[in-house]
Amino acid sequence: MTTDVRLIGLDWGTSSLRAYLFDADGKVIASRQQPWGVRHLPEGGFDAALQAMTRDWPACAVVAAGMVGSRQGWREIPYVDVPADAASIASGMLRVDACHSHTLWIAPGLRQAAPADVMRGEETQIVGALAQQPNLRTNARFVLPGTHSKWATVIDSRVTAFHTVMTGEMYALLMKHSILGAGASSDPALSHNEDAFVRGLNAVKESGAEGAISRLFSTRARMLAGELTGAEVPDFLSGLLIGEEFRIARLRDGAHPASLCLIGDSSLCQRYATAAVQFGNAPPVIIDDAAAQGLWQLASAAGLLAQTTTHTYSGVAP
Repeated sequence: MTTDVRLIGLDWGTSSLRAYLFDADGKVIASRQQPWGVRHLPEGGFDAALQAMTRDWPACAVVAAGMVGSRQGWREIPYVDVPADAASIASGMLRVDACHSHTLWIAPGLRQAAPADVMRGEETQIVGALAQQPNLRTNARFVLPGTHSKWATVIDSRVTAFHTVMTGEMYALLMKHSILGAGASSDPALSHNEDAFVRGLNAVKESGAEGAISRLFSTRARMLAGELTGAEVPDFLSGLLIGEEFRIARLRDGAHPASLCLIGDSSLCQRYATAAVQFGNAPPVIIDDAAAQGLWQLASAAGLLAQTTTHTYSGVAP
């Protein structure tokens, strides 16, 4: 049975590329993924990657988001300033004339002037999450954990402010290149130690105005004193750094934090959910992946779906 196809969406980041094929109702009917981020392209570059990812798929409009629109991407797309909603983000999309195989549009990222900050890709996930969770449109905080965690405030469906915390990158640097990682176990087969993680959260929660920086060396001191084993160090340090994000949020939001929504890898989001409850938040909503829905919403807001010629998709496997 054939299905009307209206859009191809690309979530194109630094290290990976995900492609989605949508039917006329916005349902993903096929998807593919390759480690072809903007820094790891196959021979032939962006054009070759796009053609390979969409092989055997019908010709239709393509919307891409993420680092593909950065200075290192296919075409640099100017940022849209906050406050911004789906309509203003969509209005900032630009067509890539250098793409010869498809009609390709790339979404912009968001820019905040003070304090200076930028994002590319996360805004599309936030748009998708708002479509999935309409109750969060009025006033919510969205957290997208990762190498560079993003905390975004949404009021009346608009991203009004955001800030980036380099938690994942700091964790990797401290574990690999500092005294804190000496003697710690780096065996990826070891399971998450919840007790050590919560102890790290509590250590920074009890640090008051001093914060996590003042408690980092305690990781080493506790191990030397026998209070932490080498296997517990990674999770204790993770608790310190993730807890610092919530300590800052508590200072910013006071006693009445906004509703919290986590978007991203389920295991990492679960750590953030534990931290949220530990710091007095209600259990947050967790969304594993909102990029596909966000791409559809941006295409709709830009009027690209109405312009798309209807094709049929036979369901042939890639």
